[in-house]
Amino acid sequence: MKNFSGYKCSLCGTEYLQEQVTYTCPKDGGNLDVILDYEAIKKKFQPEDITSRTESSLWRYLPLLPVDEPQGDSTPLHAAGWTPVFALPRLAKKLNLDHLWLKDESRNPTASFKDRASAVVVTRAREIKADVVVTASTGNAGAALAGMSAAIGQKAIIFAPKSAPQAKVAQLLVFGAKVILVDGTYDDAFDLSIKAANEFGWYCRNTGYNPFTLEGKKTAAFEIWEWWEEAHHDWHKKNSPLDGHSPLTIFVSVGDGNIISGIHKGFKDLFALGWIPNLPRIIGVQAAGSAAIANAFNANTEIITPVSAVTIADSISVDLPRDGVRAIRAAKETNGTYITVSDAEIIKAIAELGKMGVFPEPAGATAYAGLVKAIASSVVRSADPVLVLNTGSGLKDIRAAMQSVSEAPIIEPTLEAVKKIL
Repeated sequence: MKNFSGYKCSLCGTEYLQEQVTYTCPKDGGNLDVILDYEAIKKKFQPEDITSRTESSLWRYLPLLPVDEPQGDSTPLHAAGWTPVFALPRLAKKLNLDHLWLKDESRNPTASFKDRASAVVVTRAREIKADVVVTASTGNAGAALAGMSAAIGQKAIIFAPKSAPQAKVAQLLVFGAKVILVDGTYDDAFDLSIKAANEFGWYCRNTGYNPFTLEGKKTAAFEIWEWWEEAHHDWHKKNSPLDGHSPLTIFVSVGDGNIISGIHKGFKDLFALGWIPNLPRIIGVQAAGSAAIANAFNANTEIITPVSAVTIADSISVDLPRDGVRAIRAAKETNGTYITVSDAEIIKAIAELGKMGVFPEPAGATAYAGLVKAIASSVVRSADPVLVLNTGSGLKDIRAAMQSVSEAPIIEPTLEAVKKIL
Protein backbone atom coordinates (compact mmCIF):
# COMPACT_ATOMS: atom_id res chain seq x y z
CA MET A 1 0.00 0.00 0.00
CA LYS A 2 1.28 3.47 -0.85
CA ASN A 3 0.99 5.13 2.56
CA PHE A 4 0.82 2.09 4.85
CA SER A 5 4.04 0.85 6.42
CA GLY A 6 2.77 -1.48 9.14
CA TYR A 7 1.12 -1.56 12.55
CA LYS A 8 1.71 -0.38 16.10
CA CYS A 9 0.25 -1.99 19.21
CA SER A 10 -1.92 0.42 21.16
CA LEU A 11 -0.87 -1.20 24.46
CA CYS A 12 2.84 -2.07 24.34
CA GLY A 13 3.86 0.09 21.38
CA THR A 14 5.53 -2.74 19.46
CA GLU A 15 5.65 -2.07 15.72
CA TYR A 16 5.10 -4.71 13.05
CA LEU A 17 5.54 -4.90 9.28
CA GLN A 18 2.48 -5.55 7.11
CA GLU A 19 3.18 -9.24 6.65
CA GLN A 20 4.00 -9.95 10.32
CA VAL A 21 0.50 -9.67 11.80
CA THR A 22 -3.13 -9.62 10.69
CA TYR A 23 -5.31 -8.79 13.66
CA THR A 24 -4.02 -8.03 17.18
CA CYS A 25 -0.64 -7.80 18.91
CA PRO A 26 0.89 -11.28 19.41
CA LYS A 27 2.48 -10.11 22.67
CA ASP A 28 -0.50 -8.81 24.63
CA GLY A 29 -3.55 -8.99 22.36
CA GLY A 30 -3.67 -5.19 22.07
CA ASN A 31 -5.48 -3.53 19.18
CA LEU A 32 -3.20 -2.53 16.34
CA ASP A 33 -3.08 0.96 14.82
CA VAL A 34 -2.29 1.18 11.13
CA ILE A 35 0.84 3.28 10.62
CA LEU A 36 0.56 5.79 7.79
CA ASP A 37 3.65 7.41 6.27
CA TYR A 38 2.83 10.98 7.29
CA GLU A 39 5.98 12.48 5.82
CA ALA A 40 5.33 10.93 2.42
CA ILE A 41 1.71 12.10 2.51
CA LYS A 42 2.72 15.66 3.47
CA LYS A 43 5.21 15.82 0.60
CA LYS A 44 2.63 14.73 -1.93
CA PHE A 45 -0.64 16.23 -0.67
CA GLN A 46 -2.03 19.44 0.80
CA PRO A 47 -5.48 19.78 2.39
CA GLU A 48 -6.87 21.37 -0.77
CA ASP A 49 -5.86 18.27 -2.73
CA ILE A 50 -8.45 16.42 -0.66
CA THR A 51 -11.14 19.07 -0.32
CA SER A 52 -11.14 19.86 -4.04
CA ARG A 53 -12.04 16.29 -4.96
CA THR A 54 -15.47 15.65 -6.46
CA GLU A 55 -15.78 12.11 -5.10
CA SER A 56 -18.78 12.04 -2.73
CA SER A 57 -17.91 8.98 -0.66
CA LEU A 58 -15.23 7.95 1.82
CA TRP A 59 -12.94 7.25 -1.16
CA ARG A 60 -12.32 11.01 -1.52
CA TYR A 61 -9.83 10.40 1.35
CA LEU A 62 -7.91 7.72 -0.55
CA PRO A 63 -4.50 9.38 0.12
CA LEU A 64 -5.14 8.88 3.87
CA LEU A 65 -6.31 5.26 3.63
CA PRO A 66 -4.22 2.06 3.74
CA VAL A 67 -6.04 0.40 0.81
CA ASP A 68 -6.40 1.12 -2.88
CA GLU A 69 -9.78 2.22 -4.21
CA PRO A 70 -11.86 -0.76 -5.39
CA GLN A 71 -11.86 -0.97 -9.15
CA GLY A 72 -14.76 -1.45 -11.52
CA ASP A 73 -18.14 0.16 -11.98
CA SER A 74 -19.76 2.18 -9.22
CA THR A 75 -21.25 -0.07 -6.54
CA PRO A 76 -22.70 0.47 -3.04
CA LEU A 77 -19.07 0.19 -1.95
CA HIS A 78 -18.61 3.62 -3.54
CA ALA A 79 -21.62 5.05 -1.69
CA ALA A 80 -20.33 4.58 1.86
CA GLY A 81 -19.59 7.78 3.72
CA TRP A 82 -20.05 11.48 2.85
CA THR A 83 -23.14 11.64 5.03
CA PRO A 84 -24.95 14.95 5.67
CA VAL A 85 -24.68 17.28 8.65
CA PHE A 86 -27.96 18.92 9.68
CA ALA A 87 -28.44 22.02 11.81
CA LEU A 88 -30.94 21.54 14.66
CA PRO A 89 -31.87 25.11 15.67
CA ARG A 90 -35.13 24.19 17.45
CA LEU A 91 -33.40 21.61 19.63
CA ALA A 92 -30.52 24.02 20.18
CA LYS A 93 -32.96 26.62 21.49
CA LYS A 94 -34.66 24.06 23.72
CA LEU A 95 -31.29 23.01 25.16
CA ASN A 96 -30.02 26.60 25.42
CA LEU A 97 -27.19 25.92 22.97
CA ASP A 98 -25.94 28.48 20.48
CA HIS A 99 -25.02 25.87 17.86
CA LEU A 100 -26.12 22.24 17.46
CA TRP A 101 -25.73 19.87 14.50
CA LEU A 102 -26.28 16.19 13.79
CA LYS A 103 -24.31 14.02 11.38
CA ASP A 104 -26.70 11.41 10.02
CA GLU A 105 -24.99 8.08 9.36
CA SER A 106 -28.32 6.41 8.58
CA ARG A 107 -27.80 7.72 5.02
CA ASN A 108 -25.15 5.05 4.37
CA PRO A 109 -26.03 2.21 1.93
CA THR A 110 -27.13 -0.27 4.63
CA ALA A 111 -28.28 2.56 6.93
CA SER A 112 -25.54 2.61 9.55
CA PHE A 113 -22.08 3.93 10.35
CA LYS A 114 -20.69 0.39 9.99
CA ASP A 115 -20.65 0.66 6.18
CA ARG A 116 -17.49 2.74 6.50
CA ALA A 117 -15.56 -0.07 8.16
CA SER A 118 -16.98 -2.80 5.95
CA ALA A 119 -16.18 -0.93 2.72
CA VAL A 120 -12.52 -0.73 3.72
CA VAL A 121 -12.34 -4.28 5.13
CA VAL A 122 -13.96 -5.82 2.04
CA THR A 123 -11.52 -3.89 -0.12
CA ARG A 124 -8.65 -5.21 1.99
CA ALA A 125 -10.07 -8.74 1.69
CA ARG A 126 -9.91 -8.44 -2.08
CA GLU A 127 -6.32 -7.21 -1.93
CA ILE A 128 -5.20 -10.20 0.13
CA LYS A 129 -7.37 -12.54 -1.96
CA ALA A 130 -9.52 -13.74 0.95
CA ASP A 131 -12.19 -16.24 -0.11
CA VAL A 132 -14.57 -15.63 2.81
CA VAL A 133 -15.03 -12.69 5.18
CA VAL A 134 -16.68 -13.38 8.54
CA THR A 135 -17.88 -11.18 11.38
CA ALA A 136 -19.83 -11.25 14.62
CA SER A 137 -22.54 -8.64 14.90
CA THR A 138 -25.71 -7.61 16.70
CA GLY A 139 -26.90 -6.56 13.26
CA ASN A 140 -25.36 -3.37 11.86
CA ALA A 141 -21.81 -4.57 11.30
CA GLY A 142 -23.16 -7.76 9.79
CA ALA A 143 -25.56 -5.90 7.51
CA ALA A 144 -22.75 -3.62 6.42
CA LEU A 145 -20.44 -6.54 5.67
CA ALA A 146 -23.22 -8.43 3.89
CA GLY A 147 -24.16 -5.41 1.78
CA MET A 148 -20.64 -4.38 0.88
CA SER A 149 -19.73 -8.00 0.09
CA ALA A 150 -22.81 -8.44 -2.09
CA ALA A 151 -21.79 -5.34 -4.05
CA ILE A 152 -18.64 -7.05 -5.32
CA GLY A 153 -19.55 -10.74 -5.07
CA GLN A 154 -17.54 -11.47 -1.92
CA LYS A 155 -18.62 -14.43 0.24
CA ALA A 156 -19.67 -13.34 3.74
CA ILE A 157 -20.64 -15.23 6.89
CA ILE A 158 -22.32 -13.52 9.83
CA PHE A 159 -22.59 -14.79 13.41
CA ALA A 160 -25.32 -12.91 15.30
CA PRO A 161 -27.03 -13.46 18.64
CA LYS A 162 -30.52 -14.90 18.16
CA SER A 163 -31.87 -11.81 19.96
CA ALA A 164 -30.81 -9.49 17.09
CA PRO A 165 -33.70 -7.34 15.78
CA GLN A 166 -35.56 -9.02 12.91
CA ALA A 167 -35.10 -6.04 10.61
CA LYS A 168 -31.35 -6.42 10.89
CA VAL A 169 -31.45 -10.18 10.37
CA ALA A 170 -33.60 -9.57 7.28
CA GLN A 171 -30.90 -7.33 5.84
CA LEU A 172 -28.27 -10.01 6.33
CA LEU A 173 -30.37 -12.62 4.55
CA VAL A 174 -31.51 -10.39 1.68
CA PHE A 175 -27.91 -9.42 0.94
CA GLY A 176 -27.13 -13.11 0.50
CA ALA A 177 -24.79 -13.66 3.44
CA LYS A 178 -24.62 -16.96 5.27
CA VAL A 179 -26.30 -16.13 8.60
CA ILE A 180 -25.71 -18.18 11.73
CA LEU A 181 -27.75 -17.18 14.80
CA VAL A 182 -26.04 -17.99 18.09
CA ASP A 183 -27.96 -18.98 21.19
CA GLY A 184 -26.01 -16.56 23.36
CA THR A 185 -24.76 -12.99 23.61
CA TYR A 186 -22.86 -10.83 21.13
CA ASP A 187 -19.70 -11.72 23.03
CA ASP A 188 -20.42 -15.43 22.50
CA ALA A 189 -20.88 -14.78 18.78
CA PHE A 190 -17.64 -12.76 18.72
CA ASP A 191 -15.57 -15.54 20.29
CA LEU A 192 -17.13 -18.19 18.05
CA SER A 193 -16.48 -16.18 14.89
CA ILE A 194 -12.78 -15.91 15.73
CA LYS A 195 -12.54 -19.65 16.40
CA ALA A 196 -14.27 -20.34 13.07
CA ALA A 197 -12.02 -17.88 11.21
CA ASN A 198 -8.92 -19.58 12.61
CA GLU A 199 -10.28 -23.05 11.88
CA PHE A 200 -11.39 -22.43 8.28
CA GLY A 201 -8.96 -19.71 7.19
CA TRP A 202 -11.60 -16.99 6.83
CA TYR A 203 -10.74 -13.29 6.97
CA CYS A 204 -12.27 -11.83 10.15
CA ARG A 205 -13.83 -8.36 10.04
CA ASN A 206 -14.63 -8.20 13.76
CA THR A 207 -14.91 -4.76 15.33
CA GLY A 208 -12.07 -4.00 17.72
CA TYR A 209 -10.09 -6.91 16.25
CA ASN A 210 -9.35 -6.18 12.60
CA PRO A 211 -7.26 -2.96 12.41
CA PHE A 212 -8.84 -1.96 9.09
CA THR A 213 -12.25 -1.38 10.72
CA LEU A 214 -10.75 1.66 12.45
CA GLU A 215 -9.40 2.93 9.14
CA GLY A 216 -12.87 2.93 7.65
CA LYS A 217 -14.49 4.57 10.66
CA LYS A 218 -11.90 7.35 10.84
CA THR A 219 -13.25 8.73 7.56
CA ALA A 220 -16.14 10.27 9.52
CA ALA A 221 -13.56 12.47 11.25
CA PHE A 222 -12.25 13.61 7.86
CA GLU A 223 -15.76 14.60 6.80
CA ILE A 224 -16.35 16.47 10.05
CA TRP A 225 -13.03 18.26 9.51
CA GLU A 226 -14.06 19.38 6.01
CA TRP A 227 -17.50 20.50 7.18
CA TRP A 228 -16.09 22.33 10.22
CA GLU A 229 -13.51 24.20 8.13
CA GLU A 230 -16.21 25.35 5.73
CA ALA A 231 -18.56 26.28 8.57
CA HIS A 232 -15.84 28.38 10.24
CA HIS A 233 -15.15 30.16 6.98
CA ASP A 234 -18.84 31.01 6.58
CA TRP A 235 -19.11 32.22 10.17
CA HIS A 236 -16.14 34.55 9.79
CA LYS A 237 -17.60 35.98 6.57
CA LYS A 238 -20.89 36.69 8.33
CA ASN A 239 -19.17 38.10 11.44
CA SER A 240 -20.83 35.40 13.49
CA PRO A 241 -20.60 35.78 17.27
CA LEU A 242 -19.35 32.19 17.51
CA ASP A 243 -15.93 32.12 19.12
CA GLY A 244 -13.57 30.92 16.43
CA HIS A 245 -11.37 29.28 19.05
CA SER A 246 -14.13 27.19 20.65
CA PRO A 247 -13.38 23.52 20.03
CA LEU A 248 -16.11 21.44 18.47
CA THR A 249 -17.61 18.93 20.93
CA ILE A 250 -18.63 15.62 19.37
CA PHE A 251 -21.05 13.20 21.08
CA VAL A 252 -20.65 9.53 20.11
CA SER A 253 -22.51 6.47 21.35
CA VAL A 254 -20.14 3.72 22.50
CA GLY A 255 -20.42 -0.07 22.62
CA ASP A 256 -17.29 -1.96 21.62
CA GLY A 257 -15.45 1.36 21.45
CA ASN A 258 -14.40 1.14 17.80
CA ILE A 259 -16.39 4.09 16.43
CA ILE A 260 -15.14 6.60 18.99
CA SER A 261 -11.61 5.19 18.56
CA GLY A 262 -11.91 5.54 14.80
CA ILE A 263 -13.03 9.15 14.99
CA HIS A 264 -10.16 9.87 17.37
CA LYS A 265 -7.71 8.18 14.97
CA GLY A 266 -8.97 10.29 12.08
CA PHE A 267 -8.37 13.53 13.92
CA LYS A 268 -4.98 12.31 15.13
CA ASP A 269 -4.03 11.62 11.51
CA LEU A 270 -5.04 15.16 10.53
CA PHE A 271 -3.13 16.61 13.47
CA ALA A 272 0.00 14.59 12.64
CA LEU A 273 -0.16 15.96 9.09
CA GLY A 274 -0.38 19.49 10.48
CA TRP A 275 -3.77 20.02 8.83
CA ILE A 276 -5.58 20.92 12.08
CA PRO A 277 -4.23 22.94 15.03
CA ASN A 278 -5.91 20.83 17.72
CA LEU A 279 -8.31 17.96 18.28
CA PRO A 280 -12.02 18.43 18.87
CA ARG A 281 -13.45 17.37 22.22
CA ILE A 282 -14.93 13.87 22.06
CA ILE A 283 -17.56 12.70 24.55
CA GLY A 284 -18.56 9.04 24.71
CA VAL A 285 -22.06 8.01 25.72
CA GLN A 286 -22.93 4.53 26.93
CA ALA A 287 -26.19 2.89 27.91
CA ALA A 288 -26.24 2.51 31.70
CA GLY A 289 -26.84 -1.21 31.24
CA SER A 290 -23.74 -1.61 29.07
CA ALA A 291 -21.21 0.79 30.54
CA ALA A 292 -17.94 -1.11 30.91
CA ILE A 293 -15.91 1.63 29.21
CA ALA A 294 -17.58 4.48 31.09
CA ASN A 295 -16.99 2.61 34.34
CA ALA A 296 -13.27 2.30 33.59
CA PHE A 297 -13.00 5.93 32.50
CA ASN A 298 -14.69 7.18 35.67
CA ALA A 299 -12.42 4.95 37.76
CA ASN A 300 -9.41 6.48 35.96
CA THR A 301 -8.16 3.11 34.75
CA GLU A 302 -7.60 1.40 31.41
CA ILE A 303 -8.54 -1.98 32.87
CA ILE A 304 -11.94 -2.91 31.44
CA THR A 305 -14.11 -5.01 33.75
CA PRO A 306 -16.83 -6.92 31.86
CA VAL A 307 -20.51 -6.32 32.64
CA SER A 308 -23.66 -8.30 31.95
CA ALA A 309 -25.02 -5.94 29.32
CA VAL A 310 -28.77 -5.30 29.24
CA THR A 311 -30.06 -2.38 27.15
CA ILE A 312 -32.61 -1.62 24.46
CA ALA A 313 -29.74 -0.26 22.36
CA ASP A 314 -28.64 -3.59 20.92
CA SER A 315 -25.93 -2.05 18.72
CA ILE A 316 -24.00 -0.94 21.80
CA SER A 317 -24.89 -3.85 24.09
CA VAL A 318 -21.53 -5.43 24.91
CA ASP A 319 -20.31 -7.37 27.94
CA LEU A 320 -16.60 -6.98 27.20
CA PRO A 321 -15.71 -4.09 24.85
CA ARG A 322 -13.01 -5.17 22.40
CA ASP A 323 -11.65 -1.66 21.81
CA GLY A 324 -12.05 -0.26 25.30
CA VAL A 325 -8.57 1.12 25.92
CA ARG A 326 -8.49 3.22 22.76
CA ALA A 327 -12.06 4.33 23.48
CA ILE A 328 -11.03 5.59 26.92
CA ARG A 329 -8.11 7.48 25.40
CA ALA A 330 -10.35 9.08 22.76
CA ALA A 331 -12.12 10.99 25.52
CA LYS A 332 -9.15 11.45 27.85
CA GLU A 333 -6.78 12.79 25.18
CA THR A 334 -9.33 15.32 23.87
CA ASN A 335 -10.49 16.74 27.22
CA GLY A 336 -13.71 14.79 26.82
CA THR A 337 -15.53 12.48 29.19
CA TYR A 338 -18.02 9.60 29.41
CA ILE A 339 -21.71 9.83 30.21
CA THR A 340 -24.22 7.04 30.84
CA VAL A 341 -27.92 7.20 30.03
CA SER A 342 -30.89 4.99 30.88
CA ASP A 343 -33.02 3.13 28.37
CA ALA A 344 -35.87 5.51 29.22
CA GLU A 345 -33.65 8.47 28.28
CA ILE A 346 -32.69 6.72 25.02
CA ILE A 347 -36.32 6.10 24.09
CA LYS A 348 -37.18 9.73 24.83
CA ALA A 349 -34.27 10.82 22.61
CA ILE A 350 -35.65 8.78 19.69
CA ALA A 351 -38.88 10.78 19.86
CA GLU A 352 -37.05 14.11 20.22
CA LEU A 353 -34.89 13.55 17.15
CA GLY A 354 -37.87 12.17 15.24
CA LYS A 355 -39.61 15.53 15.63
CA MET A 356 -36.60 17.08 13.88
CA GLY A 357 -36.94 14.77 10.87
CA VAL A 358 -34.25 12.31 11.95
CA PHE A 359 -35.21 8.68 12.70
CA PRO A 360 -32.43 7.14 14.84
CA GLU A 361 -32.09 3.62 16.12
CA PRO A 362 -31.56 3.38 19.91
CA ALA A 363 -27.75 3.46 19.63
CA GLY A 364 -27.93 6.60 17.50
CA ALA A 365 -30.32 8.29 19.91
CA THR A 366 -27.98 7.44 22.79
CA ALA A 367 -25.56 10.18 21.72
CA TYR A 368 -28.29 12.82 21.86
CA ALA A 369 -29.51 11.52 25.22
CA GLY A 370 -25.95 11.99 26.44
CA LEU A 371 -25.94 15.60 25.24
CA VAL A 372 -29.13 16.34 27.19
CA LYS A 373 -27.55 14.91 30.32
CA ALA A 374 -24.25 16.75 29.69
CA ILE A 375 -26.05 20.08 29.56
CA ALA A 376 -27.93 19.34 32.78
CA SER A 377 -24.63 18.58 34.54
CA SER A 378 -22.77 21.57 32.99
CA VAL A 379 -20.37 19.35 31.04
CA VAL A 380 -21.34 21.43 28.00
CA ARG A 381 -21.79 25.21 27.99
CA SER A 382 -24.27 27.21 25.93
CA ALA A 383 -21.50 28.65 23.74
CA ASP A 384 -19.93 25.26 22.94
CA PRO A 385 -20.54 24.21 19.33
CA VAL A 386 -21.88 20.63 19.44
CA LEU A 387 -22.15 17.83 16.87
CA VAL A 388 -24.15 14.69 17.66
CA LEU A 389 -23.52 11.50 15.68
CA ASN A 390 -26.55 9.40 14.73
CA THR A 391 -25.05 6.00 13.97
CA GLY A 392 -28.01 4.23 12.38
CA SER A 393 -31.59 4.23 11.12
CA GLY A 394 -34.60 3.64 13.33
CA LEU A 395 -36.01 1.34 10.67
CA LYS A 396 -33.52 -1.25 11.92
CA ASP A 397 -35.39 -1.60 15.22
CA ILE A 398 -39.10 -0.82 14.92
CA ARG A 399 -39.86 -2.48 18.27
CA ALA A 400 -37.77 0.11 20.09
CA ALA A 401 -39.09 2.95 17.96
CA MET A 402 -42.70 2.11 18.83
CA GLN A 403 -41.86 2.44 22.51
CA SER A 404 -41.03 6.11 21.96
CA VAL A 405 -44.44 7.10 20.58
CA SER A 406 -48.15 6.61 21.19
CA GLU A 407 -49.98 4.11 19.01
CA ALA A 408 -52.00 5.50 16.12
CA PRO A 409 -55.78 5.39 16.67
CA ILE A 410 -57.97 3.17 14.53
CA ILE A 411 -61.24 4.80 13.42
CA GLU A 412 -64.25 4.11 11.24
CA PRO A 413 -63.97 5.57 7.71
CA THR A 414 -66.20 8.58 8.45
CA LEU A 415 -65.62 12.31 8.82
CA GLU A 416 -67.41 12.22 12.16
CA ALA A 417 -64.83 9.77 13.46
CA VAL A 418 -62.05 12.10 12.30
CA LYS A 419 -63.66 15.06 14.07
CA LYS A 420 -63.99 13.01 17.25
CA ILE A 421 -60.30 12.22 17.56
CA LEU A 422 -59.30 15.78 16.61
